[in-house]
Amino acid sequence: MPDLGREETHVRASRLVAIILLLQSRGRVTARDIADELGITVRTAYRDIVALQTAGIPVFGESGVGGGYRLVDGYRTRLTGLTSAEAEALVLMGLPGAAAALGRAQDVAAAELKIMASIPPELADVARRSADLFHLDTSNWYARADDTPHLTSVAGAAWTRRVVEMTYERWRAPEIVTRAVAPLGLVLKNGTWYLVAATAPDDADGAPDSTRAGTYRVSQIRCLTVTDRLFRRPGEFALADHWRRSLDDFEDRRMHGLVARLAVTDAGLNTLLRHPVGAVAQAALRARDHQTRHGDGRLLVATPLESLQHAVPVILALGPQVEVLHPPALREAVRTQLSAMTGLYEHADAQRAPLSSSPRVSSHG
Repeated sequence: MPDLGREETHVRASRLVAIILLLQSRGRVTARDIADELGITVRTAYRDIVALQTAGIPVFGESGVGGGYRLVDGYRTRLTGLTSAEAEALVLMGLPGAAAALGRAQDVAAAELKIMASIPPELADVARRSADLFHLDTSNWYARADDTPHLTSVAGAAWTRRVVEMTYERWRAPEIVTRAVAPLGLVLKNGTWYLVAATAPDDADGAPDSTRAGTYRVSQIRCLTVTDRLFRRPGEFALADHWRRSLDDFEDRRMHGLVARLAVTDAGLNTLLRHPVGAVAQAALRARDHQTRHGDGRLLVATPLESLQHAVPVILALGPQVEVLHPPALREAVRTQLSAMTGLYEHADAQRAPLSSSPRVSSHG
């Protein structure tokens, strides 16, 4: 069983150090400031201040407007060294949403506080003003965030270099696969988390073949077990380089896959120019620049699309602003979907018609 008393003492000691660093970096703070910063009650903040004063830390309180607590002039603590967890979390500074999703919010906050306390006050003020003027939001418009219950576990496995066994649901057959993989890193792309992992090595503490690493959408992981098997991270592997190559390969497959010729209205072109898929937006940009038009005046756009399955929703979303001219298979797939939708509404209207056309019952005898 865990020693709850020792754990509670450790938590409070860390919080007292955080209060000292907060006073050192900001100069003067109120009990409310401390409570909001550390996620505690104001009453707990008052008790912690008394504990620091009892321990001999020169914390002075000033009442009235503009009052608060401050350290005696000239007092500086050297308790600014980063822990291992805080050092690992440095890369997540400025990404509060990502840090929280990965379970590292407290480590990031502690690391940021220590860094702020270790630099001159005037530079700390500049850093705080910059933080007030810039916020990064990685989520997509009109899209609900993926449900990623296994994200924290897989991130922990990546940090500790442990093999994971996972059941994964993918788009192609067989749809459900079970694999043992070595997690090499996580990527946050437009609000969606992806795991980059390679097949787990057979040897204990061996290095996986990173040249055959795959990409898995974390929300598609159906079951995950973090094992005790350790792996050695390949020395030549760089996550950013791997992701860049993966994107290039994806775009290359798209460019050599389905190419659709579309007749697009001016309004439709503006919509395509804002399309989240870069290849579609680039095709619309080329069409706008070259101004090649259909016989009825609509612009002709030749755009690569991944497959019929992915292309049909893109076309349907534009409604009458776009017409598929080629290939015939895509044109037929769109027509089939439209016919199914028309039939659905016609059937629903037919079901409601008898109710709306029934004679009214007179209120007079």
